[in-house]
Amino acid sequence: MLAVIPSGEILGATIAGLDLSRPLNDADFAAVRRALGAHGVLRFPNQQLTPRQLVDFSARFGKLEINVANSYQEPGLPQIMILSNILENGKPIGMSDAGQSWHTDMSYSKTIAFANVLYGIKIPRRDGKTLGNTEFCNMHAAYDDLPDDLKRKLDGKTVLHDFNKFWEMMRREKGSKRPPLTEAQRRQKPPVSHPIFLTHPLTGRKVLYANPGYSMRINELPEAESDAILALLFAHQTQPKYRYAHVWEEGDLMLWEDIGTIHNAVADYASHEHRLIKRCQVMASDFGEDFAQP
Repeated sequence: MLAVIPSGEILGATIAGLDLSRPLNDADFAAVRRALGAHGVLRFPNQQLTPRQLVDFSARFGKLEINVANSYQEPGLPQIMILSNILENGKPIGMSDAGQSWHTDMSYSKTIAFANVLYGIKIPRRDGKTLGNTEFCNMHAAYDDLPDDLKRKLDGKTVLHDFNKFWEMMRREKGSKRPPLTEAQRRQKPPVSHPIFLTHPLTGRKVLYANPGYSMRINELPEAESDAILALLFAHQTQPKYRYAHVWEEGDLMLWEDIGTIHNAVADYASHEHRLIKRCQVMASDFGEDFAQP
């Protein structure tokens, strides 16, 4: 029987009693979706999934993205991106997600992300300690705590998000094997704008929708003012009081919603400490024009 066990922190809950290798019935799916709205980040421990089962579970939540970085996809299932630091014959089998700094996936896309689904297959450890935690910040709480005058000033304004900003930041990381984006890839993901405040489709509450990884500027403000306010927002939204850290175990399936959270993969493991995670990205195609532009 399904049980929702809250973390007791600002985000996070464990969902016990489900075998995700089997299709969820409608009642269990509805309960998981409610828990996702209430807690933002969900852990399903002790799962044993094939790639096909991972795709099938993820697709219950919406349309799955096929990422432009197509060299790191699961063979035969391009909906799965492989995140890993493992080399085979001197070549990476996946894309590293460590040290990315704070971001929310797909804010650079016309259709933004609704949820991430990550399945932990190999998790690094050192001296009995699990490495490579995934950290989250709560954007409901970050919005709620903004000064009223700043909320009024920014209400109705939009932020420009750019995929290449994040990609180039990752390429500068020590030891990165990422190539520059090709012109064709950049044409697939040109800069796009989204409202700086969104009404969350699961909670009906407002969230702060900007992040250090992809957000470039507030379109309606002069550049200097935009830079100053974005710097203030980035410092505000990543305060420790908004944070929750997931400590991975092999067999964990993590589901989190991207509209009301930002996240960061902690880069505290070395290249010989192997990590292998498979990811599906659920898009917000079903939630209206604020989330899926034509």
